[in-house]
Amino acid sequence: MTDEDNQIKSVRQFRRFAVVVCLAGALVQLALTAYYLGMGHRAMPHDVPVGLVSPAAKQAAILDLLERDGVFEVSVYPSAAELQTAIKRRDVYGGVDVTAAQPHLYVAGAAGPAAATLLRTTYTSVIAQQNGQQLAALAAKGDTISVAEARVLNTPPPITDVVPLPPDDVNGASLGFLTQALALGGTIASVGLGRLIPRTRRSWARGLGHLATLIVYALASAAVVLWSMSWFGVGAGADHAAMFGIFALVSLAITGSTAGAVALIGPAGALLGAVYFTIGTVISGASILPEFLPSFGRVLGENLPTGAGVQAVRYDLYFPQAPIGGPLLVLALYAGIGCLLVLVTNLLPNRTDRTSELDLEVKDRIEGNEVRQPVAIG
Repeated sequence: MTDEDNQIKSVRQFRRFAVVVCLAGALVQLALTAYYLGMGHRAMPHDVPVGLVSPAAKQAAILDLLERDGVFEVSVYPSAAELQTAIKRRDVYGGVDVTAAQPHLYVAGAAGPAAATLLRTTYTSVIAQQNGQQLAALAAKGDTISVAEARVLNTPPPITDVVPLPPDDVNGASLGFLTQALALGGTIASVGLGRLIPRTRRSWARGLGHLATLIVYALASAAVVLWSMSWFGVGAGADHAAMFGIFALVSLAITGSTAGAVALIGPAGALLGAVYFTIGTVISGASILPEFLPSFGRVLGENLPTGAGVQAVRYDLYFPQAPIGGPLLVLALYAGIGCLLVLVTNLLPNRTDRTSELDLEVKDRIEGNEVRQPVAIG
């Protein structure tokens, strides 16, 4: 088939093609708009894990207050020290200690500004409400309070940020930007390899070459991300060797799984990379915490390379005590299964036994022949 055969030869064909393109673009835009707004236009918290340190006599009332609307899921700890350990392990987003005369709130800003803000707002409003009720009760009895007692009631409740965000990442947006860059770069690389690799004959050598290219790209991608982070001071105090490994695994999970889909179903498999970028980054937990997403988005996001990557990077950057095995397992499965598909599909026999254009060109050059050009007759 020549280039002339692919050309649009009439105004009617052009109009049909233009209508199809416009309709496809509109449908994609409609689907993405509905998806984005459905996930994030009204992010409502539900079952946000928090901790509580309280005397037994107060526990029932406080648990009922916190879990009443399904916003919080409360775990009880015997001491403030164990509560802080749970925060550092990423078991809870924060918690309150009510064993002393003045309650004390503990948060983790690095776990997500939305959760920290929710805890602060809830805490200060509850304390203000309790103080107001106490003053109202005293007024109803006609009692008075001392200046010292009034100062205690007007003192802002104590709040401690156990794991604060670093000064170079005041709003916690860096994780989202890094995830988008990895997803987009991996998608472009996968699409390019998907067009390049099929131009050579299927063989074990092609499979190994494809796999080696994916690994080299993952290592280069991780190095680029680390280098660019250093420009802005993000992750300055982190273990760079561990960060390099995590970024490389995230990149390989994205490119490897996309390449595996291309090897399995053809060029349409490259759409998987687009799904990671357009769908996965929104529900990755970087900008919208999993507990603020609908249940479907939360489950899907945590089990995509983008979501697992965000969790792994967040743990390594800010929560070194947190168990990181779960996110790494998800990334390893995507990378391993994708790379295995690349190898297996290249080891299978080529049923059509066709030689690609690239093979013919290489063969002619080796034999010292010139590539034949079509000769016009007539």
